[in-house]
Amino acid sequence: MIEVRRTWRFCASHRLFRPEWSDERNLATYGPAANVGGHGHNYRLTLVLRAAVDPETGRAVDIEALDRAIEEGVLRRLDHRNMNVDLEGLRDRVPTAENLVLEIRRLAEECVPRGSLVEVVLQQDEFLSVSCRTEAATGP
Repeated sequence: MIEVRRTWRFCASHRLFRPEWSDERNLATYGPAANVGGHGHNYRLTLVLRAAVDPETGRAVDIEALDRAIEEGVLRRLDHRNMNVDLEGLRDRVPTAENLVLEIRRLAEECVPRGSLVEVVLQQDEFLSVSCRTEAATGP
């Protein structure tokens, strides 16, 4: 089995806050990320897929097909969007990097062959990245 890593970029904005909290509590918890105007990031998304090498093509993953699937199923929902409003899976959650990577994993699992997705890595900026491994990561 081979692990293939593929990276894409997208831009999105968000505001970290809980509407039921006071402005003071949000600011104390999330700092400037709680400011009313929100802010944006130039994200890097990396997916790690595990697959056997096809003896005919010599490839474990058809990168062009993967790009099309992720563009359609994931990136179109994220790029140049407001995560608080535009991403259905985050409307009821604070759109932290942690929650965003979990939502991306859910979306990506619908786009790739079942059991092939091993890890999703989301780099928010040069100082923060988050990742989550999937069930495929612990499989054979």
